[in-house]
Amino acid sequence: MKTALLLWLGLVLAAKADVVLPSILASDMVLQRETEVAIWGWADPTEKITVTASWDNRAVSVTGGADATWKIRLRTPKSGGPYAITVKGNNTVLLTNILIGEVWLCSGQSNMALTAAGGVKDARAELPTAFNPNIRFFKMDRRAAATPQIEVGGSWAVCDSVSLKRFSAVGYFFGKKLQTALGVPIGLIDLSWGGSKMDTWLPESLVNLYPETCHSGRTMVKTPWAPNVPGVLFNGMVVPITSFVIAGVIWYQGESNRHYAPAYDQLTRLLVESWRSHWQNDFPFYYVQLAPYRYGGTFETALVRENQTKAMAIPKTGMVVTTDLVDNLDDIHPVYKKEVGNRLANWALAETYHQKVEPYKSPQYRSMQIVGNRIRLSFDNAQNGLMAKTGPITEFEIAGADRIFTKAQARIQHNTVEVWADGVEKPLAVRFAFRDAPEPNLFNQAGLPVIPFRTDNWELGLDRQGND
Repeated sequence: MKTALLLWLGLVLAAKADVVLPSILASDMVLQRETEVAIWGWADPTEKITVTASWDNRAVSVTGGADATWKIRLRTPKSGGPYAITVKGNNTVLLTNILIGEVWLCSGQSNMALTAAGGVKDARAELPTAFNPNIRFFKMDRRAAATPQIEVGGSWAVCDSVSLKRFSAVGYFFGKKLQTALGVPIGLIDLSWGGSKMDTWLPESLVNLYPETCHSGRTMVKTPWAPNVPGVLFNGMVVPITSFVIAGVIWYQGESNRHYAPAYDQLTRLLVESWRSHWQNDFPFYYVQLAPYRYGGTFETALVRENQTKAMAIPKTGMVVTTDLVDNLDDIHPVYKKEVGNRLANWALAETYHQKVEPYKSPQYRSMQIVGNRIRLSFDNAQNGLMAKTGPITEFEIAGADRIFTKAQARIQHNTVEVWADGVEKPLAVRFAFRDAPEPNLFNQAGLPVIPFRTDNWELGLDRQGND
């Protein structure tokens, strides 16, 4: 693929001696505010390229390299626009209707990719009033490649009923809330791929670096709708845009990594670290925990969720819990995405933009204390107390030395929960919502669901499957 692209560029440049820009640099785009952004492309070797942005009308020149590439950097102003950028070499390229604001990457698999056209009901409801010239979408073409690429297709569009219909609903609702709260233009880049595995979004060399991640990469399930070779989406879709400055990443993925859940925490760390390294930017990374769904497995999904919770230890990350946002446990794609996007936006507004927002962190298990035949659990992010939204508290299990878990009763005491079960006189461990499709009803007073957890570290019977 890379050879073909280089050949195409060579033919274009040889035939026309034209300046060529990548797809990500185009009219209607949003550039990150108050930073240095790159403008780059291809031209004849030794050709003089001059770039002028209308916000300061300062001409910046560079000479094309021997490999026919060039790159310059422009300092962007505070938010605003529209602006124009003129790129002049042997030909002239004019980019118009450019805004300066905040740019976020929206990545993952199908629940990030899902659109109004794909069945998201609250996104469909937005279509009649969707027009917002201060929100722009870049919808990237899906490309897998064995080697790092220099270009990937896609196009920018102003948010309206046509462009929104086929853009990430989670990304849109995230961006809409940011745009309203910050009052600046928002650019959203959708590079999601339904059914994709995290291993494919990483450099292959990193997947092969550790035994657990290597095993995950070697045992990915083959499907007809997504590649299963480590690194190919990183090469085809991530590498070509790492020169484009972004504010951060939102991520919704994990369903396709149930094949070897123990590796998910390490894979997440490698993905965040490698993307930050390639962008040379310690940007925030906010992600969505897997929603409940009847997969029909044992503890694979619960273990992915557990590893997603562990990944919050990575600096500048945050996790949205969705156990209360599923309308049908037999549909892997919940058809309402507004609250998912809003919860992600609250993390960004609080942690990245330092704005005062409603509570945005779900309650998280902190510690336990055995008191007679009961276990008392303490939680973070429940300062004002916990509540059960409907009826008795659900989804608690308790076990003793036999490690056999029994459905438990539970009682709230402000921000602690007391758990017990008849017949378990000497309890040792508690699990909460620790299965494929839980239906928990325990929340903090702000209405955010408690993160699924277990207090034990007992073997789950999910030893390595497949062959190395």
